[in-house]
Amino acid sequence: MYRFVAKRLLILVPVLLIASLLVFSLLHIAPGDPAQLAAGPLAPPEEVERMRVTLGLNDPFHVQFGRWLGNVARGDFGVSWRTGEPVFKMIVDRLPATLELMITAMLISLAIGIPLGIIAALRRRTWVDYTCTTVSLFGLSMPNFWQGLMGILVFSVWLGWLPISGHGTIAHLILPAAVLGTSFAAMIARLTRSSMLEVLEQDYIRTARAKGLKERTVIYKHALKNALIPIVTMFTLRLPWLFSGTVVIETVFAWPGMGRLMINSVLMRDFLVIQGILLIFIIMVVISNMLGDLLYAHLNPKVRYG
Repeated sequence: MYRFVAKRLLILVPVLLIASLLVFSLLHIAPGDPAQLAAGPLAPPEEVERMRVTLGLNDPFHVQFGRWLGNVARGDFGVSWRTGEPVFKMIVDRLPATLELMITAMLISLAIGIPLGIIAALRRRTWVDYTCTTVSLFGLSMPNFWQGLMGILVFSVWLGWLPISGHGTIAHLILPAAVLGTSFAAMIARLTRSSMLEVLEQDYIRTARAKGLKERTVIYKHALKNALIPIVTMFTLRLPWLFSGTVVIETVFAWPGMGRLMINSVLMRDFLVIQGILLIFIIMVVISNMLGDLLYAHLNPKVRYG
């Protein structure tokens, strides 16, 4: 197992280097002059040229990338052109709010999706199965921003149960986390149902029932463990979708996280902040995929032994 973990950790290094190069390249070729943005729209040409020299924009591309990557390795993401604050500090200040929203949404999606999928599989081709499938399709079909607006209209404006926006209490967290988690729960429910149906038809399940084991033991001890393998894979692979969902949800609910910071930075063309946030998101995605590999290897020993 330790050898398996070491191999996965070694793979992270080239992945992060390639992802960093792509992020830097895409923003480097984006329209707009960073020197003009940093100096101000009314700055004279000589001031813009001086800013270009200060920012090192006249250097070759590989020199700029190497300098930025070296600074990032030391924890220096640069300084925001818009506010003058260190980019790393801006990200660290908003990272807890994003993680709070994401973790709560993940817990909601698992708490709803897995039981819903199990119930639908055990009640196959009954009204329970059809109801669960319809609810899942409804969750998959509704965009996050529309679901968020409808949630605000119903639970905040009409009923007055929850605040419209803000951060700091559980009441502020419930609505954005529920909106972000329910559509993800629909994916988990559908995959859990199909995976459970496939596992329940295996010979070892029939053998366990023939031995007289309780149905609860057959379902949760024998069937669910093997049915979780594709669910773990899908869950980790779909986490980038959850990261992108936080950008939309944080904007709709004015949640003070990294997603809202990135939207504001895009509107203001604050490239250093955008680069830093995208790099953090990439690191989170890579780490989540590595955790998925480890969980997959734990659930299926053939993977790590192979």
